[in-house]
Amino acid sequence: MNTKALKQIFTDTDFVHRSGTPEELRVAEYLKARCEALGAAARIEAFPVPMAEIEETHVFADGKEIPAKGFFCCGSGEVEGELYYMPSQDRVSVAGAKDKIVLMDTSGIGFFGYQDLMKAGAKGILFQYGDLHNGNRDIDERDLRAAVVGEQQKVLCAMLHVSAAVALVKNKTKRVRIQIKQREYDGESHNVIAEIPGKTDEWITLSAHYDTTALSHGSYDNMTGCVGILGVLEALKNKPLNYGLRLVFCGSEERGLLGSKAYVRDHEAELNRIALNVNLDMIGTIMGKFIARVSAEEALAHYITYMGAELGFPVSAKTGVYSSDSTPFADKGVPALSFARLANDSVAPIHCRFDRPDVLSMEQLQKDIAFIAEFTRRMAMSAVCPVGRDIPDSVKKELDEYLFRKRRD
Repeated sequence: MNTKALKQIFTDTDFVHRSGTPEELRVAEYLKARCEALGAAARIEAFPVPMAEIEETHVFADGKEIPAKGFFCCGSGEVEGELYYMPSQDRVSVAGAKDKIVLMDTSGIGFFGYQDLMKAGAKGILFQYGDLHNGNRDIDERDLRAAVVGEQQKVLCAMLHVSAAVALVKNKTKRVRIQIKQREYDGESHNVIAEIPGKTDEWITLSAHYDTTALSHGSYDNMTGCVGILGVLEALKNKPLNYGLRLVFCGSEERGLLGSKAYVRDHEAELNRIALNVNLDMIGTIMGKFIARVSAEEALAHYITYMGAELGFPVSAKTGVYSSDSTPFADKGVPALSFARLANDSVAPIHCRFDRPDVLSMEQLQKDIAFIAEFTRRMAMSAVCPVGRDIPDSVKKELDEYLFRKRRD
């Protein structure tokens, strides 16, 4: 894909397109049209997502209101209690949360952390976002995920800028009141699916998410992955492939891999015909280390390392679980891997207003796409896909931990 075409895609999608919004659907339709222009039949599949429209959020510290944003889908109402700063989630710290409004040092919480706080009797939770030492005062918007709540009750949750959180602790704030009013409803997100056929009825699935967080335009995270898929499509569309290619552009990844989870759920009967899932999540930055995280047999990680050496393309490959759309495939027994070029947050930040096209290198993106396309070509033209279907026990353990079935050791 030439530089002009690459830049045009990033220009055309340079806006916030959060899960379940009209803007997300606009990008889905754009990607569908791009696939069709490259000669691939494409369709859009809808799946349900919880949505909310926040009408009011108020957080008061000892009677004085401070800037805050309520969590989507955490409910509506008012709660007041003693402030409890809890920088760690160890058992002793959690035990002190009873009847308190808990201030965390994090911007979110996992399943077991939330379960522990609810069992301890926490009344509400405050999270924090941002950097104390620069002038940016953005406050991120998050949602209280159903996968985190589980069977527990919802409590009101809000996000503060880190400067406000520090002030609460520094000023020894005694009591906090949270008020949130929101309308919660069932919404829709969408996966875009495109195909080019092979000689067999099996295929290699390429995936990448296209949604963004509330503040981000998502150029790096993850329009680069979507562009990577389009680049592979352009490179291989006229090749005599043994395995077909199915391209899955996932919606709502930023809310807990909802698009890829929906895909493997809705297509479960045909998962045994997927030889391999190749996921792309964040490539093409000016600086950064190219990695492959392989949720499959260790031999595949070695193969990628050898291939990088053969082609003169540095890549760090090892087995494990990557926090992206490869994970639901691997969890269903499909050999999977994610490719990424990981840059330092100070160079290419994500989930914020600075994730824009200027953090990218079109030249590096083309090199990354060329490597991924060559890897995909080798897999798709194999007489028999060389990757075994057995997921190693070490990867299964990581999957259990990542998907909240087991606590991390």
